[in-house]
Amino acid sequence: MGKHRAGPYILEFCRGRHCACPSPLLRERWESLVDLKLYNTLTKSKEVFEPINSEKVRIYSCGPTVYKNATIGNMRTNIFQDVLRRVLKYNGYKIKHAMNITDVGHLVSDGDEGEDKMLKSAREEHKSPMQIAEYYTKLFLDDLKDLNIETPEIICKATDHIKEMLEYVEKLVENGYAYETTNTVYFDVSKLDKYPILTNAEVENQKAGARVDIDPEKRNPYDFALWIKAPENHLMKWDSPWGPSYPGWHIECSAMGQKYLGEQFDIHTGGIDLIPTHHENEIAQSKGRCGKIPARYWMHGEYLLINGGKMSKSLGNVYLVKDIKEKGYEPVVYKLFSYSCHYRNKLNFTWEGMEAASKSLERLRNSYQINLNGSDELTKEDKEKLSKIEENFHEAINDDLNMPLAMSYVWEAAKFEKKNLEVAKLLEKFDTVLGIKIDKVNSEKEEIPEEIMQIVEQRKEARKNKDFAKSDELRDELIKRGYTVKDTKEEMIVEKC
Repeated sequence: MGKHRAGPYILEFCRGRHCACPSPLLRERWESLVDLKLYNTLTKSKEVFEPINSEKVRIYSCGPTVYKNATIGNMRTNIFQDVLRRVLKYNGYKIKHAMNITDVGHLVSDGDEGEDKMLKSAREEHKSPMQIAEYYTKLFLDDLKDLNIETPEIICKATDHIKEMLEYVEKLVENGYAYETTNTVYFDVSKLDKYPILTNAEVENQKAGARVDIDPEKRNPYDFALWIKAPENHLMKWDSPWGPSYPGWHIECSAMGQKYLGEQFDIHTGGIDLIPTHHENEIAQSKGRCGKIPARYWMHGEYLLINGGKMSKSLGNVYLVKDIKEKGYEPVVYKLFSYSCHYRNKLNFTWEGMEAASKSLERLRNSYQINLNGSDELTKEDKEKLSKIEENFHEAINDDLNMPLAMSYVWEAAKFEKKNLEVAKLLEKFDTVLGIKIDKVNSEKEEIPEEIMQIVEQRKEARKNKDFAKSDELRDELIKRGYTVKDTKEEMIVEKC
């Protein structure tokens, strides 16, 4: 499907129905273009993408549990999902993409123990669970906007779909895949022909539910909760056949995925941390309800490291999108930085890397503007070179979203020896995948007032003396006055917001 479908679509570009191609020679080249290939966690292999329905690709993405801010590690997963959307559209597909917002049921442990994260956050911040959910959902959506990440067509909140979840659990009970204990309705994993499927691990080694003493009434230690009976003082509970209760974490995605995308859809995405528990259990639930694995392709983004190690509150290196902004960087700089590494490899975040990405973004935008007004005449050979660059870019993104390789061709275009409108159009077309706002004009440097520079000097002195509390205080003062500051090894760069 991929190769046959790609040819006619690209010809539409060549005929000017979408945008102008550098050369009509592409009409011959697209016929041999490689298929779109995606790595499938389910099969542990890279596969040619074949949608269930060629008219529209259906995707489900596990969204945030909105009890706190999403970190830049979480946002790396969203960037990978955004690239997937953009590559599919680049190949001519229409998309129906659903993402959940978990605002109930996700316990502190990924197993069936601990407090609901929403309730824990509500208690700590002296707010209601609804207030917590609304606040952090807005911050999450604002972060998507700042990173120029396309919002999925469907954003579905767990608490708006209690009816669908109840119906799903009742069907599992009816089919013989679930049973009730004193406190919980569990999924009976022993009823499946195979569990787990994504990891192929021995069930005895499964983390979720591995402790028998969580609930001695469990038939198997690795059975997981579908519905949890609520204590009398529990703030989030709904009437059900099992009394006042609330959903387990895993049932939410199964119920909402089925409602909006059907019993089986094309692609399921998420972070690599979701594979051994959440996604295994989604598959189990779907097989118990309708006998099908819900998605044909399962795609997972790897972890983000911070200076070579894990992100940790205790280490003080939990960074948010707002931290990127406070350092004086456009959030899309982080997006460009993410393209230095394949989504299935660990990415090491450093501020030095962000500074390099910031300069790269500035150079790309400058190149676009220069070519936009360029008047160099392109020869037949020049047009062939541009055609080949475009073909190489398309092959790179179609090879399991190989963004590091794709970026090499973006730079090849940006550094093209002739400056011409056709080069700018090519960069603009590449940006439909990159999403870095390449057509944005770089802001001109403004002269910094004397009083602002005095604060900057005070901050330099504070950092030299390792008085980081004072340094942060002065940084906040600069922000109040409309200036951002970013620290590099060589200097402290100050810019107007």
